[in-house]
Amino acid sequence: MPAILVTRPEQDAEATAARLRALGFTPIVAPLMAVDIAAGPALDLGGTRGLLMTSANGVRAFAERQAGALPDLPVFCVGDATARAARAAGFGNVESAGGDVDDLARLVMDRLPPRDGPLLHVAGTKVAGDLAGLLAAGGYAYRREVLYEARAADMLPEAAAMAIRAGEAAGVLLHSPRSAALFDRLATDAGLRGACGGMTAYCLSANVAAKVGVPWAAVRVAARPTEDDLLDLLAASAP
Repeated sequence: MPAILVTRPEQDAEATAARLRALGFTPIVAPLMAVDIAAGPALDLGGTRGLLMTSANGVRAFAERQAGALPDLPVFCVGDATARAARAAGFGNVESAGGDVDDLARLVMDRLPPRDGPLLHVAGTKVAGDLAGLLAAGGYAYRREVLYEARAADMLPEAAAMAIRAGEAAGVLLHSPRSAALFDRLATDAGLRGACGGMTAYCLSANVAAKVGVPWAAVRVAARPTEDDLLDLLAASAP
């Protein structure tokens, strides 16, 4: 079975690995980032009209900060994986935009009128896209709470380095521009750029593909920025 590197943080990697096994691939879990949830008091949600979640990490960080006392608010998620995490955490009113932050902004605009109370975006220290700008242009009140940090690894995980060096990895899944750029830097630092020439980079979006850097055998982009589409791409194009 072809081996595929899973570079997501550990909290998310096993779910992706399980899906790969079901498709007949051998996953190699090699997180490029570790997620630290910020400690602090429960958030004041007075007047909040809805929650915006752009990652499963945000869902977990919010639930931990609120000590499991989840508000009865609509939760708008950037994609299906984040929506699954929100439902698993116990949220009842969850919708998925099934894409990126542009899709998320459109979903909010379809569901809620502007000037009907602020929307709370649960985020990490690094954000992709301009969700704040998109919503502000639509007349929405927006605030962001940073509840976690995704810390970059300082070297390529040993599982990934060994698989690349031995020629065992057929490809790598890259879910964000940051992880793509990080993989490029860490592979270069490890002296493995040339060894990546036999691998395929499977990218969640064109923005991810723009950061891959390493001279791959091929760079392939999912039809839509969801993990379902990314794995469909893998299944259709892998040897």
